[in-house]
Amino acid sequence: MADPSSYRPKPGQIPDSPGVYKFRDEHRRVIYVGKAKSLRQRLANYFQDLTTLHPRTRTMVTTAASVEWTVVSTEVEALQLEYSWIKEYDPRFNVKYRDDKSYPYLAVTMNEQFPRVQVMRGQKKKGVRYFGPYGHAWAIRDTVDLLLRVFPVRTCSAGVFKNAARTGRPCLLGYIGKCSAPCVERVSPEEHRELAEEFCDFMAGRTGTYIRRLEKQMTDAADEMEYERAARLRDDIEALRKAMEKNAVVLADATDADLMAVAEDELEAAVQIFHVRGGRVRGQRGWVTDKVEAVTTSDLVEHALQQLYGEETGDSVPKEVLVPALPDPVDPVQQWLTERRGSNVSLRIPQRGDKKALMETVQRNALQALVLHKTKRASDLTTRSRALEEIAEALDLDSAPLRIECYDISHLQGDDVVASMVVFEDGLQRKSEYRRFQIKGFEGQDDVRSMHEVITRRFRRYLAEKEKTGEWTDGDDLKEEDDGRPKRFAYPPQLVVVDGGQPQVAAAKKALDELGIDDIAVCGLAKRLEEVWLPDEGDPVVLPRTSEGLYLLQRVRDEAHRFAITYQRAKRAKRFRSSPLDDVPGLGEMRKQALIKHFGSVKKLRSATIDQICEVPGIGRKTAETIAVALAQAAPAAPAVNTATGEIMEDEEHGTPETTAGSPQEPVTAGASDERRGQET
Repeated sequence: MADPSSYRPKPGQIPDSPGVYKFRDEHRRVIYVGKAKSLRQRLANYFQDLTTLHPRTRTMVTTAASVEWTVVSTEVEALQLEYSWIKEYDPRFNVKYRDDKSYPYLAVTMNEQFPRVQVMRGQKKKGVRYFGPYGHAWAIRDTVDLLLRVFPVRTCSAGVFKNAARTGRPCLLGYIGKCSAPCVERVSPEEHRELAEEFCDFMAGRTGTYIRRLEKQMTDAADEMEYERAARLRDDIEALRKAMEKNAVVLADATDADLMAVAEDELEAAVQIFHVRGGRVRGQRGWVTDKVEAVTTSDLVEHALQQLYGEETGDSVPKEVLVPALPDPVDPVQQWLTERRGSNVSLRIPQRGDKKALMETVQRNALQALVLHKTKRASDLTTRSRALEEIAEALDLDSAPLRIECYDISHLQGDDVVASMVVFEDGLQRKSEYRRFQIKGFEGQDDVRSMHEVITRRFRRYLAEKEKTGEWTDGDDLKEEDDGRPKRFAYPPQLVVVDGGQPQVAAAKKALDELGIDDIAVCGLAKRLEEVWLPDEGDPVVLPRTSEGLYLLQRVRDEAHRFAITYQRAKRAKRFRSSPLDDVPGLGEMRKQALIKHFGSVKKLRSATIDQICEVPGIGRKTAETIAVALAQAAPAAPAVNTATGEIMEDEEHGTPETTAGSPQEPVTAGASDERRGQET
């Protein structure tokens, strides 16, 4: 725990101007980002007597080891920079709203030649019109199904579209009139785009004009005794009205607005947002956050506005935003919203009428979301806390291991030896911190030696990062190039868990000792009896079968096993798919396919002459000579054997017979990979 006075800036050093400040911990991680109208006045509040600070603020300033700031010209710039830094550094003490699910949107891909209507989730893409978010994907599909009768826009995938264009036959929707079938040129690209734009206009709330136009067309058709056309228009109007009924009118004046409500207690806060377009609720979403800093309702609203509109521009930012409390000060936030929309945005608290009544509905939704979240989370928090306490007690640790790293080794009979590192913080997975390793120090199967190599490499990198950030030097000598972004191996765990027994634990402990690291606990979890092994102990620690601590260690070990075995399988599959042609320089995928198609297999290609290879389109003599040399140098693998009959199988149909050796076997593992993303090589 740091003393804030040890890094307090000198008097007069902090400028009295707008800016953004960052607190960093001893590992140079950015742990808090804030903005201020006056940096001098704001930062002075953090360096008071600790007993007068809010408990959360006190925790932050005692966790921090340094503070730095950036001066800007205006409060709006400070707001923008604060949002950018929070997004970039993900500080642990800032309020961060997280969706409790991925909300689906109705999307129209206006960036394509033939726009497509579909359900989309995740990050928004440029050139795509979005409507929503919706609570459920089926709600989008019901709405689209009704509107396709009037706006027969393409909904099929690119593959279906291309296949229909190739065969000259549209899909079922084209036959029943729910697609204009641009794939078979029933409409031109311009006509189809016009349909898509009308669809977007209707979804954006401009419904009255379009329905009145259809009603006039229906009346004109009836006057001209075109009764079939009039009947179709009548059914179209009914379909549109039915689609509109799904979104009840909540504001009679066809208002475009977002309404935000906050429900909070001492520890958590829930935010609910209703998106109203054309007077109708077009979407709803909700967030829940831990109050890891001392914040007011105004602060929560400001953070929510940053997250909600930080990536939005144009009409995605409504003309009016109704909130339960105004940010302090309100002018910079309102100006920022206006800049993002490109026209004036009103940010205010509803006082009376329909808008206040609707705000009360949003508030009830926020309160229900908070109650539901706390009900689901209460048992989880209690269980995780008890598990960490039980582990600390069983392993005789000074404190609960808030960061646990687990390592596992995986291989297939000594081939493709890999290792995984998974991280749990506060008893929860931290997948962005997962790492995977290829064993490089030796060939063959040796789990103990592999474990020693992995632990050595991981913590050698930790020591290198520690030295690089100047943690071993005086504070004035900290290197400027360190930017506070998460480093791959920069943060040490309180506990290292290895999948295995006494030999693996001894190897991990030896690796740490050789690096001079003595403040990290090590244990191993053996599969046979789920025993916990400690270094230099002849007998294991046996946790009760009902122990939450044992359950947590098992989850950590199983996750490491999964991560390692998935990575090992991926490497093995890649090796099985490899071909001697992969090593030929300058030979791309298309020419490799042309060679295999011409000769039928690598075996036949190997026996071909240079002149025969030159007959393949795109293969010159120099390339043919290179191919012949590469195939001559590549020793063919052992033939595939049918394990049931003992028959040697010849593969003349595929391009890589030398690399297929029967059914792949299950990897042998002492511990697992998939979603990550980084690899230590």
